[in-house]
Formats: sequence, C-alpha cells, structure tokens
Amino acid sequence: MPLSKNEKVELLRRTALFAECTKAELIEVALSADEREAADGDSLAEEGRGGREFFILVEGAVVVKRGGRKLADLGPGDWFGEIAVLTYKPRTATVTAISPVRLLVISDRAFRRVVETRPRIALNVLRSVAARLEHDARS
Repeated sequence: MPLSKNEKVELLRRTALFAECTKAELIEVALSADEREAADGDSLAEEGRGGREFFILVEGAVVVKRGGRKLADLGPGDWFGEIAVLTYKPRTATVTAISPVRLLVISDRAFRRVVETRPRIALNVLRSVAARLEHDARS
C-alpha cells in the first residue's frame, strides 16, 4: 500500500538528511518523492555509472560497496545516491538490496525543483552530506 503524504513527511523528518527541515519543506520533498520496491539481490546503484536520483530506505536493508569492499549496511531511514545527484558525477559506490526493500526515490529534476523553491533544503542536505563524507574519510 502506498505511503500517504503524511507518512512520507514523518519518514523524511526521521532521516538526518532532512531532520532540520520545516514541515512545509518536508511536504515539498514528500510530494516530489516516488515509491519503489526492489527484491533481495537487486542492484540499486552501480559504481562508475551515472545517477539521476537518490534514495531513502523505507523498509529493508542494502549493502554499500566500493571497489568490491564493503563500506556499510544501510537500513530504514538511511539514504544513498545523493552525491551523484549533487555533483553530476558517476556513482561512487555500488548499492545492492540484501532483503526486499521499499524506497522513496527523488530524481535530480525533482530535487532541483524543490531546491529552487526552497533553497534552505539544499543547505540542510549539504550539511548532512558533508557530515557523511567527513565520517567516511575517518573510516
């Protein structure tokens, strides 16, 4: 059963990526997010390939690998794929479902539309991405 707008807003509010957004900003993002499901073993992002969307896990788990080396396991509330959307560069890692997953998907075009109407969202997202990159650099 598809998530309602309010369910999407609550899910987004619980992710670090959007935690500092106002309710109006969260509604804007929620209206831009599509739902998608994938099976265990499905590849959701491939290192070196282009990426035009980023993902927020609603249910299930994924593994993130770079150069075949495991970087992380992600679960509900986690996100991935944002770097390719922000930089227009190829994906920096491969992400594979390790269980059936349900995701919110935000395309680069939808994200740009949201940021153009609500620029503060971009600052919140960039802050979260910077924190993740800093953490990854220490690992």
